[in-house]
Amino acid sequence: MNKIKIAFLFFIIASVLDIVGIIFKIPLLIYVFKPLIILSLLFLYVFSLHKRLKWYVIALEFSFFGDVLLLFNGELFFILGLISFLLAHILFIKIVIDRIQKAKLSIVLAASIPFLLIFGLLMTTLKDSLNQLLIPVIIYGLVISIFGTVALIDFLKTKSKLSLLMLIGAVVFIISDATLAINKFYSPAHLFEILVMVTYVLAQYFIFKSMLLVKK
Repeated sequence: MNKIKIAFLFFIIASVLDIVGIIFKIPLLIYVFKPLIILSLLFLYVFSLHKRLKWYVIALEFSFFGDVLLLFNGELFFILGLISFLLAHILFIKIVIDRIQKAKLSIVLAASIPFLLIFGLLMTTLKDSLNQLLIPVIIYGLVISIFGTVALIDFLKTKSKLSLLMLIGAVVFIISDATLAINKFYSPAHLFEILVMVTYVLAQYFIFKSMLLVKK
């Protein structure tokens, strides 16, 4: 078994065991395997390509730190985790923007509308529950909405498999983060906790699959 298959196997095992830990409320599984999800994906990316995009590697590193920070309770850890993922999304945005040559204003507006609507609806729902976290969450929500927008612009312009995978990754990431926000600030539910992690793993994997096509 080569290094790529081993890294992929670790990614699957870590993802499944972390989700099992969430389903059956086993903290040990969560604390052990959640950090290994992105770590194994990082190794999988490094082993898969000889020439790697450094911005994506750094984005994965920020995602790793975000996962670790969000394992701990408390507002400070939540804010630090939010910042880590914010930086990861900014790098995802940079990666996609670097692919886009020019885009008509009509395409930009059309691509931004669905994500701004989702953002507005979510903020309207959560604003009374966020208190001092209102501004950080608004900033984070705007950034991930921009990620979705630029990914949609790229897809509308190219219709490529690469852009489609990135778009799916961005949309599923938004679903994951929106579910996390609803679970944390509006209506906590165990099902939401499971959905957050399942969609998060899928989002990271779709983005990874897109990045594999960049150098091919």
